[in-house]
Amino acid sequence: MAVLTTAVAGLAQGHATLKAKTFNSGFSIAHDTYNAIDVASDGNVYYVLSSQSIDTGGQMYSFNPRTGKIKHCGDLTEACGEKGLKTISQGKSHVHFVESKGKLYFGTHVGYYSMVDGMEKMGIPPAGYKEYPGGHILSYDLKTGKFEDLALAPHKEGILTLNMDTVRGLIYCISWPTGYVFRYDLANKQLTEIGPLSGEGENGAGKNFRTLCRSLAIDPGDGSVYATSSEGTIFRLRPGADRLEALQEDMKKDYFGLYDPTSAGHMGYNWRQTVWYPGDKTIYGVHGNSGYLFQFDPRAQRVNVIDRITSRPSKRSGMFDEFSYGYLGFTLGPDKHTLYYLTGGPVYVDGHIVKGKSSTAMGEAKGLEDLHLVTYNIATGKYMDHGAIFYGDGARPLYVNSIAVAKDGTVYTLARITENGKTRTDLVQVAPVKL
Repeated sequence: MAVLTTAVAGLAQGHATLKAKTFNSGFSIAHDTYNAIDVASDGNVYYVLSSQSIDTGGQMYSFNPRTGKIKHCGDLTEACGEKGLKTISQGKSHVHFVESKGKLYFGTHVGYYSMVDGMEKMGIPPAGYKEYPGGHILSYDLKTGKFEDLALAPHKEGILTLNMDTVRGLIYCISWPTGYVFRYDLANKQLTEIGPLSGEGENGAGKNFRTLCRSLAIDPGDGSVYATSSEGTIFRLRPGADRLEALQEDMKKDYFGLYDPTSAGHMGYNWRQTVWYPGDKTIYGVHGNSGYLFQFDPRAQRVNVIDRITSRPSKRSGMFDEFSYGYLGFTLGPDKHTLYYLTGGPVYVDGHIVKGKSSTAMGEAKGLEDLHLVTYNIATGKYMDHGAIFYGDGARPLYVNSIAVAKDGTVYTLARITENGKTRTDLVQVAPVKL
């Protein structure tokens, strides 16, 4: 009732709202998916629906906007050659697809966890099952529909973060939970481990804990790769190098807030999501917890804080949003100038903000929030909050940490959908907005 009342109240007050169309891919146990959705050169939307099941892997699909049909591309565990092995399944993909020469490249991740002190840890296999074998780097051929298993992540860890230097054919990854950085060379099929990014990563506890970077930024000009730590250090990895270099510039900005890197439940000074902007050959990103947009110039090695690009209600409230890590649904649109951002907005009931939990030890929504679509034109500096997004029945899309934008401006994401009393994560479509 509160959901519908709030939606109607927003309309009555003159606030713009957007209507989202939902789809049913046929995977009833689908759980929250982070990243793992993109529009390929064939115009189809490719996405992964995650699984928390120990023996049912995540499922990959494609949606054809021209026909409105969904195709099942495959099971991630089977694509990794682990069907029937009774190992903990390849439950999800946590990364964007990167397209190169007719193939999509991506990585797999564990979806079956054990909860320890309120934190997600690598799943402990019960009797009859084997431990998680590690995430795989996969490719998917757009023409043939065939998967190729390219490499296995070291130390039996999942692949948390992935990006690809398509110019040089190099794939870079960060593993979970420890945070090992490694590189895979497509030409010589060689995997090289670089080493840990930030202490013991999310495998640590107490003073050894560090939240891991979720976005690897690549400069296609010289092939340098950039990542951050929760302390705010910006690291560079040069092509062919075997060590991470710490830059003098960092992400520790007063505007982003104050964080204890050893405590869980936030991203610290890590950037949350980044994109390469060809217009001025720099990296644009968002700091998750504060919602500040920034520019990182790799040549000048300088971070320029631009503006807070949270929703308009969030700006007015002056508060952080409810998702404890911030949002991954941030990308550069088809015009190569406009940033699209799916972010939170406070929910008001009887004129007061609905407050969530004061703290958490993991990445989660601490309370109820709206989902807003924000755009920002880098070239002109034009910010627009296009309004909160609702399903046809007035319900809110929840747990949204993914985005893909088609050539016509249609926005796609993956969100929780409740139908007939049952909740799953599935494909959601929002019609193009006026920029």
